[in-house]
Amino acid sequence: MKAGLYYLCLILLLVNISGGLYAAEPLSKQEEKKIRSLISKMSLEEKVSLLHGNSKFYVEAIPRLGIPELALSDGPHGVRAEINRDNWNYAGWTNDSSTYFPTGTALAASWNPELARLRGEVLGEEARYRGKDILLGPGVNIIRSPLCGRNFEYMSEDPYLVAQMTTAYIQGLQSRDVAACVKHYIANNQETDRATVDVNMSDRALHEIYLPAFKAAVQEAGTYSIMTAYNKFRGFWCAENPYLLDSLMRRELGFEGIFVSDWNGTHSTLSSAKAGLDLEMGTDKPYNEYYFAQPLIDAVRNGELPGSLIDQKVAGVLRLMMKLKIFDPTKRFVGSMNTPEHQQATYRSAAESIVLLKNENNILPLDPAHVKSLAVIGDNATRKQSFGGQSSEIKALYEVTPLEGLKNRAEAQFEIRFAQGYQKSRQASNKPDWELINEAAALAAQCDVAVVMAGLNHDYDTESRDKPDLVLPYGQLELIRAVSKANPKTIVVIIAGSAVDMAGFNYRVPGLLWAWYNGMEGGNALADVLLGKVNPSGKMPFSLPVCLDQSNAHALGEFPGRDQQVDYFDDIFVGYRWFDTYDIAPLYPFGHGLSYTRFEYSELSVDKEEWNMDEKLRLSMVLSNTGRCDGAEVVQLYVSDPESELPRPQKELKAFQKVFLKAGERRELVFELALSDLAYYNDSKKEWLLEPGAIKCLLGSSSRDIRQEITIKVN
Repeated sequence: MKAGLYYLCLILLLVNISGGLYAAEPLSKQEEKKIRSLISKMSLEEKVSLLHGNSKFYVEAIPRLGIPELALSDGPHGVRAEINRDNWNYAGWTNDSSTYFPTGTALAASWNPELARLRGEVLGEEARYRGKDILLGPGVNIIRSPLCGRNFEYMSEDPYLVAQMTTAYIQGLQSRDVAACVKHYIANNQETDRATVDVNMSDRALHEIYLPAFKAAVQEAGTYSIMTAYNKFRGFWCAENPYLLDSLMRRELGFEGIFVSDWNGTHSTLSSAKAGLDLEMGTDKPYNEYYFAQPLIDAVRNGELPGSLIDQKVAGVLRLMMKLKIFDPTKRFVGSMNTPEHQQATYRSAAESIVLLKNENNILPLDPAHVKSLAVIGDNATRKQSFGGQSSEIKALYEVTPLEGLKNRAEAQFEIRFAQGYQKSRQASNKPDWELINEAAALAAQCDVAVVMAGLNHDYDTESRDKPDLVLPYGQLELIRAVSKANPKTIVVIIAGSAVDMAGFNYRVPGLLWAWYNGMEGGNALADVLLGKVNPSGKMPFSLPVCLDQSNAHALGEFPGRDQQVDYFDDIFVGYRWFDTYDIAPLYPFGHGLSYTRFEYSELSVDKEEWNMDEKLRLSMVLSNTGRCDGAEVVQLYVSDPESELPRPQKELKAFQKVFLKAGERRELVFELALSDLAYYNDSKKEWLLEPGAIKCLLGSSSRDIRQEITIKVN
């Protein structure tokens, strides 16, 4: 092996052996001693009671030993309303309304880890106020197909972007003494047959695409728990997969927290226990019939499992409690609920997530000097989105709709008139309602500008099922065509958490925004962007295809699989890696997002031309705001390695910075990354490698808008 490769592999090996370089504080000797003491005093029945739920979201207390109940809650973007203990109905509390944040793809669209950390802090504060110990999130599965029903909960098609946002989110949440439960480990990239499908992929795809966010959650953020996925992985259920749980996550990546099953996602007692599952949640059976209840007790008494394995799992649960300061409430973070600061955090997150996709003739922002009347059209203008999507639904304290936001911000500046345009039906339908369409077109013709609030809702973006296609439902394509014909000054706002087909109207409208399911302040944030009070700075966290067949999984006919099996033949070529490598032009590329101002990239330089494998690469450039208004740009650093032994994507995101500049301001930006970060996983050699040779460093505003390029030599 060449010397450079040797040192690179040695560095990576040392990181793996050490269990990762994260700042999670180890327990004190006194705390570890208390754990051993508690276990020694427990009966087998008491030990096992800590390894399964005693209701939908709770784990039983052991009062005689001072061990309190452990409380879990759904909550990727808000703490879920209280559920009855023994069924899935809501408990009907009047004090469990919570702060509702933009959903996962919206968070990633901000490209701002600071906002991810702030979200974690707020959710931690509200979870503490509600008495919750573990929050089930973030969801970090890769967006492989634009049809996956839970894409809105996840973040991106790019593993680096997901890892950065995930790390900050977990750090913020756990700083408030609430455990993150990162989900769904692993390859829950579709809802179709999610409880039965067997996923097969290469080791390279696993390590480069689907694992990095989980790895960062462990090694960078120190997550306290991980939720196993429903599906199988290479023939084994994820909850009883010895490779995933023990070999990869514990031994190789150094995970020290607990594995929690998804609800009713456990299929065995012995296999799950031996593989590494710690806590079983959710079942349709009586609680004592859980796989980790009476059957686990019987397995120990029959000699099928050693008692030491049970002690090990109980120690993990108690260790989590110790880290959350559950045994010393006086030292635990004191929570708060629905504060003005929490609401401002949701506004910031919403405002920075909105993506300006198209702005011909500077139709945006709306200028009250020239706009006297505005037609607002579409069901999504008045629809509240918080209470939908199944497990991620939120009982929001309030939710500002787009129409309400425009009235809040601009009703005194120009006339705002509304037309329904399309009607959400009880069943999925693409049938146009021509009476509503004609009414909307007539209104648009009477107004200076029309804004169509289009997109999806949680009938489509939802847990448990995938979208049937990318078509805008309810006849929205016909609506947009009719409105844009009636008024050429038509702006379309897409409210959705996953891709939709826009090819049929994209060329017809001069203005196009993507506004997500954007939380309780989403309407106010959207209004401020439309009016220019906020300069849009969001960037797409996934590629928007012209048609479904352009996307990697669908072009290869491998979604959702067949005969309960799906093969990831797209391998590492997911999202923009697929589009760019195979020269397929998407409608809008990964990382795309316009601004009301202009940014100039210049003066790209490196300290030297040649680099050794054990060094850090340091690039600098100057970013200038050359426009007339303040704004923010996301500078994206991609790397291209044309000389590797195995095929690599044309480019891969390796760093980014979101930078706010006043009009006329310029700033030097510095990017530093270890040469080891440029390596790829060689699955034939089972190691990360980077061959000597030329590496291209590309700085741009999207994966398809590269502004500066420089080549370095790796020795």
